Amino acid sequence: MNLQNHINNHFTHSILIQQETLTSLGQLIEFASQRLVATLLNDKKILTCGNGRSSAVAQLLSSAMLNQHERDRPSLPAIALTTDMTTISAIANDYHFDDIFAKQLRALGQNGDILVAYTDGNNSANIAKAITTAHDKDICIIALTGNKGGMIAPLLLETDIEIRIPSNSSIHIQELHIMITHCLCDLIDHQLFGG
Repeated sequence: MNLQNHINNHFTHSILIQQETLTSLGQLIEFASQRLVATLLNDKKILTCGNGRSSAVAQLLSSAMLNQHERDRPSLPAIALTTDMTTISAIANDYHFDDIFAKQLRALGQNGDILVAYTDGNNSANIAKAITTAHDKDICIIALTGNKGGMIAPLLLETDIEIRIPSNSSIHIQELHIMITHCLCDLIDHQLFGG
């Protein structure tokens, strides 16, 4: 297969997953945005977490809330639990890597906050532990997953939201997580600030 065929296959596969995601998850994405807006209107905050490339997407959401998405507007409260490397490495060293998000969540999370957790469907024990900790603190979850949901899906309650990308490709799952995050940011801005 020549390189152009590789490029065409990548784009074609990505477009097909985007179309399937839009068809099957569009209403769920809208509902997730409404849940995020309700959290913010109740003077609560958004907490985010993820591993590897998913940590970058978690930071993207937090950054867009604290700064701006596509327009100038007031800052919105969000904390990425993926950014403080001193704390993350200390928790991993003194306790266990599985505790890096849960320990922060115990200190920073409050009843009524919302946790947006990103995983490509792999079995991320630290995300699972964060979800359990969030439930202990009456913090709702929006989980952006993929594949079959891994060990995360069975942990979610009826009050939580899972946006599961219909793919087993980590790359395409993460592409859609970015697109959905941009969509959520836009929907939040639209609901809170109009236009």
